[in-house]
Amino acid sequence: MFWTIIVLLIGIALFLFGGMFVKADGKKPGASEIIVHKVIKLVSILLIAGCVCRLYTPIYLTHTNPGILQEMVTAMQEQQNAEKNKAVRSYVRSHMDEMVADAPVWGNENAKKTIFLWSDYSCPYCRRVHSELARVMDSRDDVRVVLKNFSIHGELSDAPAKAVIAAKLQSNEKAAALDKKLMEKDYFTQDDLKDRSKLGEKVKKNVLALASSVGLDTAQLERDMKGAVVARELKNVRDLAQEFGISGTPYLIIGEQAFPGAIPFDQIMTALDK
Repeated sequence: MFWTIIVLLIGIALFLFGGMFVKADGKKPGASEIIVHKVIKLVSILLIAGCVCRLYTPIYLTHTNPGILQEMVTAMQEQQNAEKNKAVRSYVRSHMDEMVADAPVWGNENAKKTIFLWSDYSCPYCRRVHSELARVMDSRDDVRVVLKNFSIHGELSDAPAKAVIAAKLQSNEKAAALDKKLMEKDYFTQDDLKDRSKLGEKVKKNVLALASSVGLDTAQLERDMKGAVVARELKNVRDLAQEFGISGTPYLIIGEQAFPGAIPFDQIMTALDK
């Protein structure tokens, strides 16, 4: 700002007094003096105009028309989303089988349309989007939800994420039933949080109780939770999160579009029909 004002003052001085630097020997200035005088005037006008624009632009953006900033941000976000969706489209098309292989699937495994859902069972926003997806699944049978259980909250996330992946080895239906239970029920209490040293054990015990209630073989489930399939799927979830720049949950890929955050039913339906 300081240097802009200095340059503005120089421009004004040149405009007002620049002619003094052009001296004519005779009474009438020659062609060269006229050209130099015009050049000085032009330079001064350009300096003044540039500085005025530079000084006025922040005032215009913050006071006169602040809405343009929002339009610029929106346009930038749309451009970034378009670039991200292009990358997602390319990756999903070439890695679909790998992305689905060990993941629990909610709905018809052979459905034409796929929703990938990165979620965490301790995330309240994930519960919100889960209920919206339930509405989607109730209204159409051409959609499947591939659950990518993103364990990001440590002991609150680990056991449920592993249990649902392991449950797929008994059946996708039971995995989906356990997923539903974990999203609808509280599998830890405030009392559980008081002793962090035993939190993981308490969460696992509560998760296994919910698993038993939906008909899972909990002894087998515990063994599978420690197995290679669960470890491979959790790695795949993390690798894909890094690939797509996922830092939080929920995060959806619907068809070939990415949607960070808990989007509503109508937006999900619109994305599915594109």
